[in-house]
Amino acid sequence: MVKQARAVRTRRAVLEAAAHVIGHRGYQAATMAEIIQRAGVTKGAVYFHFTSKDALARAVITEQTDPFLPRASESRLQDTIDFTHEVALALRSDPLLQAATRIAVETTFSEEPLAPYRAWTDIVTELFSEARERGELLPGVAPDRAAEFFVAAYMGVQLFSRAATDRADLPERVTALWRHLLPGLAAPGALSHLDPCGRGARVSVRSRPR
Repeated sequence: MVKQARAVRTRRAVLEAAAHVIGHRGYQAATMAEIIQRAGVTKGAVYFHFTSKDALARAVITEQTDPFLPRASESRLQDTIDFTHEVALALRSDPLLQAATRIAVETTFSEEPLAPYRAWTDIVTELFSEARERGELLPGVAPDRAAEFFVAAYMGVQLFSRAATDRADLPERVTALWRHLLPGLAAPGALSHLDPCGRGARVSVRSRPR
């Protein structure tokens, strides 16, 4: 059990080190040597868990969504709005999320080009599907296609925000995104009750494992 706990801590240390290095330097510029030095572990320990920088990148992509828990309320569209604001706030301080975003922009996984976006698209698709079941979506809206479009638009908004203000204005830009998209998504009866600014502090979030 002691060895297992140590292995978990080592893996987490390497993953967090990779996130910091990739987040600051970019995926292409980041080196395994720099990641190993920041993690403060041996080269053997790093390669025991991750056989390459590519494997590390895939782990970052896979685990980026772990702390985010969309709340469940009477409105799944409002839950989606709240969720995206939660992510917007996290993007300003969460190294793993920042690194995953850079990997998504700078790297293509040839066997699955959309891999960096898949987890987010799946989450939003599920939320939109539940919103449709509750009559919150317009009749012609397909949850999966709408989710793909939203994630693509969200990625563009956060990149623009990063270039303009280092994401300081990202929540405001996400609000603007929703103001433009909601009329094409939400049924009239639901639209009047939605807050594109999100419900802020009431959004649920889990801390990342240590």
